Amino acid sequence: MGPTPSQEERVEPTSSPVSRPAAAERPEATPRVVKKGVPEGLWLRCPGCGETIFRKAFDADHKVCPKCRHHGRLTARERVAQLIDPGTFEPLHADIAPADPLQFVDLLPYRDRVAASQRKTGENDGVQTGTGFIKGRKVVLAALDFSFMGGSMGSVIGEKTTLAIELATNRDWPLVIVSCSGGARMQESGFSLMQMAKTSSALARFDESGGLFISVLADPTTGGVTASFAMLGDVIIAEPRALIGFAGPRVIAQTIRQELPAGFQTSEFLLESGFVDRIVDRADLRSEISRLIDYAGK
Repeated sequence: MGPTPSQEERVEPTSSPVSRPAAAERPEATPRVVKKGVPEGLWLRCPGCGETIFRKAFDADHKVCPKCRHHGRLTARERVAQLIDPGTFEPLHADIAPADPLQFVDLLPYRDRVAASQRKTGENDGVQTGTGFIKGRKVVLAALDFSFMGGSMGSVIGEKTTLAIELATNRDWPLVIVSCSGGARMQESGFSLMQMAKTSSALARFDESGGLFISVLADPTTGGVTASFAMLGDVIIAEPRALIGFAGPRVIAQTIRQELPAGFQTSEFLLESGFVDRIVDRADLRSEISRLIDYAGK
């Protein structure tokens, strides 16, 4: 029997056939990378130029594209914030809400349509009226809201606008109305059409008293609103590339069966035709209105 190896010479078998490197020789584990998703709504595509733009930049410039100057639609509250000096706006008749005297029903009852728009927008109807200052000049303001049933003019818009006109008449303050509407509210039928005559009559009295009415036309301004107070301003300002008219261009083309001129019913076309006085970029609107008030001595 051969010699027995000493304790130091024994080699203990490993539990695995693969030898493991020393800790210092082991390669470091690759760190796990957690990819963060892009938050929803961070970017948007401009309807004017098709470019992808940063939403915060778009909103900070009152919904105007920084690349092509396309003017997006503002809600009535956003319009108030854009025009009126901070902290000076005092709402008028905010509690007036629409009724349903005709019990009108089409695909849905009118009452349900109103309730759905109220939940969506948080507003009673499609206009904000009140008093405030524009660069220190006292004004009465009415701003229509397209997000509430397309800014359609029913009894509430007609009543609140008329009350605003009458206040401007009594106080001899300049009146600014920002129109953004698809026209009369068909669910109110004759009650809606009556608002055209009511607002126009109030403006006639305002004009007789020597008042200054600045009408601002945003995209779109159509139908009964165009056919009444929107086109009765002492000065009519339009935002760039706004759709302005009575019937829409497709309806007109189908009715007369003729090809319409390029850019028909845009604010630029109406400026050339003498229907509006000037086109003003939204960024310059406050300054333009304040200059007009000073020029008129109001």
